[in-house]
Amino acid sequence: MKYTVVNSSIADLQLAELWLQASDRQQVADAFDRMESELKRDPNSVGRMHPSGWSVVAVPPIVAALKVSEDDRLVKVLSIDRR
Repeated sequence: MKYTVVNSSIADLQLAELWLQASDRQQVADAFDRMESELKRDPNSVGRMHPSGWSVVAVPPIVAALKVSEDDRLVKVLSIDRR
């Protein structure tokens, strides 16, 4: 069963800003698409868990902080930055 991946409004703004500033916009778009695809399949198998309960996933050139809700099968991307 797949997970649903949603971005916080802050993550959407951060991703848009990274895309606008990138010298290779396609690379940013492709990295986000790969990350989203992996998170939909199995978010617990990618990235690393932070002690406070959120995870960090890096797919160069981006890195994202996220929270996984197993009960809802929901992955919420909290923030996105350049790696």
